[in-house]
Order: sequence, then structure tokens, then C-alpha cells
Amino acid sequence: MSSFATTSERHIWIDALRLFAGLSMVGLHATADAAGQPYPDAAPSDRIAPLLLRSIFYVARTELFLMISILLLLMSLHRVPRTYRQVIKFQVGRLLAPFLFWTVFYAPYGLMKAGQFGYGSAEIDRISDLGVWAKFLLLGDVKYHMHFIPTLLGLIVFFPLYRMSEKQPLWGLAVVPCLLLKHLLEGAIYSQFWHSDALPYLIRILKVTTYIGYGMAAGAVLGIWNMSARGLPKSLFFFVLACGVFLFAFKLISTAKVIQSGTWEYTYVPGYWADLLMPVVLLIGAMCLADKLWPEWISRAAKYSFGIYLCHPIFLDLAEIALQTVEASPMLQVIFELAWVVPTTALFVFCISRIPVLAWTIGLGPLPQILPQRTIQTHLKQEK
Repeated sequence: MSSFATTSERHIWIDALRLFAGLSMVGLHATADAAGQPYPDAAPSDRIAPLLLRSIFYVARTELFLMISILLLLMSLHRVPRTYRQVIKFQVGRLLAPFLFWTVFYAPYGLMKAGQFGYGSAEIDRISDLGVWAKFLLLGDVKYHMHFIPTLLGLIVFFPLYRMSEKQPLWGLAVVPCLLLKHLLEGAIYSQFWHSDALPYLIRILKVTTYIGYGMAAGAVLGIWNMSARGLPKSLFFFVLACGVFLFAFKLISTAKVIQSGTWEYTYVPGYWADLLMPVVLLIGAMCLADKLWPEWISRAAKYSFGIYLCHPIFLDLAEIALQTVEASPMLQVIFELAWVVPTTALFVFCISRIPVLAWTIGLGPLPQILPQRTIQTHLKQEK
């Protein structure tokens, strides 16, 4: 019997990953200073605790969100088969509206932090430049987290490949050569186009085309899960766990280098592979535990994960402004930011979800009337 016919509890493992991915992004951005750097002015000993905590948060990464989104798309196609055109039209409508809303919001909102940290004039010039707005709209450069939606839209274009991987899970291994290609070409692109306006666009094109491997991996996971009505062997989970421990060891080595230098580490190759393969390991590991008893509150909370991802910089900026003149160790700053940002963001997102005219901005509720309502509302009901 297909796993799609089993009880809804088997879907909670996906919700758990969604929730973890959303919260991990908050932790990731809270474990760096206001400039996004690893506390370069602090002593190495003061960097240990926050950066070790960051290494835990960073096992999820945006790549996990991408795979979960693709996984959910493929699952929806089992319930309601659609043509390629219908899928693209619906996904563009569902993702583009929130993206445009938050792009327009964050552009002026960033002026508050810029003014407090002394680069207000430069930020005004930045958001007044039409070329910069092209980056906002095509790359999601308006804020450090907004790149997710344009990248996801780019990956969705290739969803037929992921369906192929679902039918033949061996194709999921394509994630390895894809990431190898990214590693080989990225350095060459940076060196050749460093002073070119084309650089960020070339890097994004490379990212989307090589991240197809993540889509293939997501399709393979769904294919394996759909064929595992009798459950997966316990040995697979322990193998995945061992892989996770192995990769995390390299993440710790990379973290140690950052602690010592006070700068992000980009040259440690094992760290590159550990960072980018860990989301795949997490997805497979959670799949191995799909038949376990998961708390039902996870599914209720998970629907707010996209909103938490989109909205947490609102409150993180406020925390960074409040801490600007405070003498506090990096770890105390992290504790304050997490204690403030997590509950306020959660409450903010919950309130938005209860306002019909705004719920669509966080992926909940019907989209604005200017979009094709009949098609969208039908799909929203089907994906609940």
C-alpha cells in the first residue's frame, strides 16, 4: 500500500523538519554580529560558545527548506495531478506575491538599522538605485534571507527531473556531482568576474542549476518513503546517524578555524561538503523516523515556519539596535537576541495569520483578488 494512504501521523516528520528549519534560521542569524560577521572584535575564547551553537543551528540551512518545499510539491502532485504549466503558474502566484510584499517592506525598513549604525546615507542611495532594485527582485538581495524565494522558484522550473528521481531514487545521488560542480566553478566565477556587475547573477545561476541536485535528492527520498509501507530497516537510520556525526566533525573543525581567526572560513573543503550534505542527511534521517510517534503540536506549529523565516529580521534588527551601545559578550548577545526574537516573531506571525487581508504574506490564507482565485483557493484547500 502506498505511504500516501497511511495515517496523517506519518507526515509529522516533514512538519518537524519545517519547524526546525524555520527556527534554525533565526538561530543562524542571531549567532553573528550586526554586520553578519563572527564577532571579529571579541577574543577567541568569547567566540567559542556562540559559534558552537551556530554550528548546531547551521545543520539545517536554507537548503533543507528548499528540499522540504520540493518534497511537498511532489506530494501534492500525487493528490492532484497537474500539467507543467499549471504547476508553474500556481507556484509563481503563491510565492511571488509574498516575495514582492516583503521586498517592498524590507527596503525602507532597513533604513532604521542603517541610520543607527552609521550607513544611513549609503542605504538611501542603495534603495534609490533602479539597478539595485533589479537585484532585489531577481536575487532577493533586499535582506539576507530573501534569496530563498527566487532560488526556490528557479528550482521549481525543473520539477519534472525530481519526479524522475522519485520513480528511480538512484538519481538522488546526483546531489554529489552537482555540489562538486558548484565547488569547482564558484571560485573561477568569483576570480573572473569579481569587479563585474554580472557576478551576483552568475553566482545565482550556478546555484540554481547545481541545486537541482537537492531537488533530485528530495524526489529520491519521497520515492523511497512511498515504497516503504512496511517501514525502513533500523540499520538505515544508524547509518544515516553515523554519516551525520562524521559530517558534523568536519563542521566542528571549520568552526574552530572561525573561532581562531574571527572570519568566516571559505577554503576548508571538508567543511564545504559537511555544510551542504548535512541537510540531505537530516531529511533522510527524519524519513527513517517517519513511523515513530511524533507530537501533534508540531504540525500545528509548523504552518507558521515560513512566516517565522520571512519575519524574524524585523525583530532581529531591533535587538541589534538595542545592543549597539551595550557592553556584552557575544554569548550574552545571542541569548538576548534569541529570547527576544523567537517569541516576538512567533506572536507576530500568529497575529498576521489571523488577519485575512494579510495572512497570504506568510503563505497562509487566500491570495489577493488580483490573482486567479478559483485556481489558487482550490490548491490551498488541497494542500492543507
